[in-house]
Amino acid sequence: MPKKIMVVDDDPYIVDYLVSVFEDHGYHTCRASDGVSAYDVAIEEKPDLITLDLEMPNEWGPRFYRRLTQEDQFSGLPVIVISGLSGIHLAIKRAVATIKKPFDPSEVIEIVRDTIGDPDD
Repeated sequence: MPKKIMVVDDDPYIVDYLVSVFEDHGYHTCRASDGVSAYDVAIEEKPDLITLDLEMPNEWGPRFYRRLTQEDQFSGLPVIVISGLSGIHLAIKRAVATIKKPFDPSEVIEIVRDTIGDPDD
């Protein structure tokens, strides 16, 4: 089964764009628009990697990620931070990458492949 990437961002255009980029490259996807719903989606979908915005309603990205990775099954889950905020490299120290919006989709795919491999590996 292809690897799954969860896209978490409160901007529906960014979510749709990233989902289409990942699916065009053969990955399965799931999505959430804030940290509260992202937790439930992650528990149900069990993604292999998360792309995460920082500033979202209801629960900020870093708080969601901290809460999620306290669960044993997600303790090593890789995350790519994609945000328009400054200082994003400090937000989640365990992030495999921090990318500033606007971003180059080929850079995101390269980081995904370096982190979790091709979709069917």
